[in-house]
Amino acid sequence: MTGDLAFTFKNLSEDDFRILLGIEIGMRYHQWVPIEELVKYTRLSEEKLRFRLRKLAKEKLVHWTKKPYEGFRIYFEAYDILALKTFVRRDTVSAIGGVIGVGKESVVYEGRGGLFEREVIIKFHREGMGSFREIRRKRSYLNGREETLGVYAPRLAAEREYRALRALYPTVSVPEPIDHNRHAVVMEYCNGKRLKDQRLTDPRRCLSEIMEQIDLTYRLGFVHGDLSEFNILEYNGRMILIDWPQALKKNEANASELLERDRANILKFFKHRYNLAP
Repeated sequence: MTGDLAFTFKNLSEDDFRILLGIEIGMRYHQWVPIEELVKYTRLSEEKLRFRLRKLAKEKLVHWTKKPYEGFRIYFEAYDILALKTFVRRDTVSAIGGVIGVGKESVVYEGRGGLFEREVIIKFHREGMGSFREIRRKRSYLNGREETLGVYAPRLAAEREYRALRALYPTVSVPEPIDHNRHAVVMEYCNGKRLKDQRLTDPRRCLSEIMEQIDLTYRLGFVHGDLSEFNILEYNGRMILIDWPQALKKNEANASELLERDRANILKFFKHRYNLAP
């Protein structure tokens, strides 16, 4: 549903949103939410509820099973819709455009929002789409809790990213965080190029600036944890550090090791691309 998010959102009724929210709440207690629970939550007649559920299933917003009992659950598509609904209600997002980035762990849309209709991006985390083993290996914050997989792993990733951005902006050169809900983060739109995709005119200055940003981040109590030429943008002469879902507080386990790895990644890139030594 990546390309049809705005269209799907506009064509949902308030009953549809209430059904999706009811399933989301019910998933805290059930692997598949029984229809009896949805009748209680939505206060819709079973006939009307079934009609709306068939429509939502056709849109791939609801998944339906009849074994071992009739039940329903939602995945990323519906989770995107519920987060977007919250952003619209808060006036954080007033319009959503096309996809500007798709990766293994996120989908990023351009949009507008706020009092001055500023350009923003809406980043929907997708960590739960990986295998259980891969997520546990790369994401220390799951702490072995299987229930955080699926739609809950990306919620934790978004919380981590938003927390780090709030703590670091504007002292560190990161996108301005604007809002957060569920697995999604709204932030400033920085239309820059990644380091890997360009030749810098003054690489020595850029290297110095990046290393200073790493040090500033640490002094403010955080470590990026996955820094490389893939998630640093050059924008209007600034080096902007992006993609913070793996950020650690500096007193967390492995923080010092990851800090050194971040530094080593950057130094290796500048050595290879520009033959610069620290």
